[in-house]
Amino acid sequence: MIPTLAILISGNGSNLQAILDAVASGQLDARIAVVVSNRKDAFGLVRAERAGIPTRYHALKPYRDRGQERTDYDADLAALLAEYAPDWVVLAGWMHIFSHEFLRHFPNRIVNLHPALPGQFPGAHAIADAFAAYHRGEIDHTGIMVHLVPDERVDEGPVLATQTVPILTDDTEETLAARIHAAEHALLVETLREMTR
Repeated sequence: MIPTLAILISGNGSNLQAILDAVASGQLDARIAVVVSNRKDAFGLVRAERAGIPTRYHALKPYRDRGQERTDYDADLAALLAEYAPDWVVLAGWMHIFSHEFLRHFPNRIVNLHPALPGQFPGAHAIADAFAAYHRGEIDHTGIMVHLVPDERVDEGPVLATQTVPILTDDTEETLAARIHAAEHALLVETLREMTR
């Protein structure tokens, strides 16, 4: 039975594209059931549509406007994904932190990609934080990790894979980010390949 993936994105979707390409080439034996974005203009939705993958848009703002709780949003997102019965939920640039109301539906089945090594630079500004730490003389490398999301902690959980990315003396934040993203694409695909065998 081919494993089914639900992929959650918030932006450009370059990691999604790496997964799409790996599935199309046969490198990754999995089926992408749906791509969900919390942003309507996320280019990742276009990538999915071009590949013939169903897409869904699930915005947080209408919940806030109605005075609803974040847990209401998470519960509805879990119900949306349940329609597709995914074996794995892959966070490929998803910029929301989940509450237990979502997490409880997919125990040990939510995979996150983060552009830092375990225990370093959690949150949305990991690359900028690592670059600043390098210029303070605190580190000479950063990295990436793929991990499971068991609870509400930010960018923590059982680590599935890591890769070190050196910071070069002539790096700008942009060149460092480009090398980190290239490494992310390969590591995420390889990790999913191992998980779905």
